[in-house]
Amino acid sequence: MSMALVYLASAVGLVQGLKFMGDPARAKLGNTVAAASVVIALIAVAIAHSGPGTSSFTIALLVGLILLGTVIGKVWSDRVAMTAMPQLVSIFNALGGACAVVLGLNAVHSEGPVDSKFLGIVLILGGVFGGTAFTGSMVAYMKLDGRKLPRPVKAHKHVAQVLLLTMSAITLSYLIAPSDYLAFPTLLLTISIAALLYGIFFTLPIGGADMPVLISLLNALTGVATLMAGLLFHDPVMLIGGILVGATGLLLTTQMCTAMNRSLGNVLAGSFRSSGAVVNEAEQEIKPITAVETASLLAFCKQVAVVPGYGMAVAQAQRECFALQEQLRQNGVDLHFIIHPVAGRMPGHMNVLLAEANIPYASVIDMSAANGKMEYYDAVLVIGANDVVNPAAENDPTSSIYGMPIIRAYKAKQVIVMKRGMAKGYSGVTNTLFDRANCKVLFGDAKESLLTIINELKRI
Repeated sequence: MSMALVYLASAVGLVQGLKFMGDPARAKLGNTVAAASVVIALIAVAIAHSGPGTSSFTIALLVGLILLGTVIGKVWSDRVAMTAMPQLVSIFNALGGACAVVLGLNAVHSEGPVDSKFLGIVLILGGVFGGTAFTGSMVAYMKLDGRKLPRPVKAHKHVAQVLLLTMSAITLSYLIAPSDYLAFPTLLLTISIAALLYGIFFTLPIGGADMPVLISLLNALTGVATLMAGLLFHDPVMLIGGILVGATGLLLTTQMCTAMNRSLGNVLAGSFRSSGAVVNEAEQEIKPITAVETASLLAFCKQVAVVPGYGMAVAQAQRECFALQEQLRQNGVDLHFIIHPVAGRMPGHMNVLLAEANIPYASVIDMSAANGKMEYYDAVLVIGANDVVNPAAENDPTSSIYGMPIIRAYKAKQVIVMKRGMAKGYSGVTNTLFDRANCKVLFGDAKESLLTIINELKRI
């Protein structure tokens, strides 16, 4: 009974930690509470599964592995820059999926025959979800990290469909066949291998624009795989953790789909748009502006907004954004940050970068709230964002991004887009914002441009 209370306290702490994470001001506290709850749960599970027959070697091995994992996680977290946080999250997510596959295979080969169809289905689902999450997350990691991968072709999607049908057929045959008709260890190993391959071929065709949706979906799959492992081992901690991760991942996937004007059905079917499709090659009359001219413009503004995108992360210009805000404040100018839900490479990517630069939470405004007063901004500085400010999403029914909610930067009195060159966003759609009379483009590295603007503001 006392152990059940420890499990309950751990679950409550984990839920409360997640709730705190929803508030930027209490996000660090939430992370600490959730981590402490997991540590307590791990200790409780270790105690519950140890007894008079447990060897000292087993206990030492368990403690050693936990300490080793803690050290590896700490070293990774310390060494990885905030700009590479999506890659780290993908690796951690992959490890969770791999654990589910290994646990299922180990349970079958160590505990003897599976005499229950329900238990068999739990093992199969754990292998399918865990295997897909593992290899899918690893491919996502390599995509995010700029690693060289095979060029996406239509055959990849066809192979993924064949693997999905194969896994479905094997599972169906297991359900309808007599218990002793199929060797379950071989069946589970076959399905697990198929799931590992499916994760690869499912993820390869997905373009960079869809990374937020992909990461959320794979995170949900890892949660479901953990849930299956909890059912297998009758472990309440794994059950609760799997339910929370799976549910939050699915909710986040739904929110990302809404933000990108996608249906959840298309996401689950693997119907992601390619990142390389070119929709419009129309010539545009670009109106360039220099960093010095930008500084002069900002110096005479009252309300300024910054729309960060992945280009800001690549240039690692988040600290310069903070310096710009401080300098403008000294000049009597209010500066806000407007973040699109799918800006960057994963949900919350831009929020994490801005928090790292100590930008006040009160300065970050929700997209829906900002759109209602965009015309009051004297200037909007778009740093490395493209599709999320493209007016084609609202006024061009033929555009592939039509219907996607955007930040209506075009309604501001003046828009300045910071870009290295005229490359399109991940959707491949020409940004019609550049055609607007109130839009100018500041070419160059975002970090260097911001430094020039800040120095010029100091001089002014």
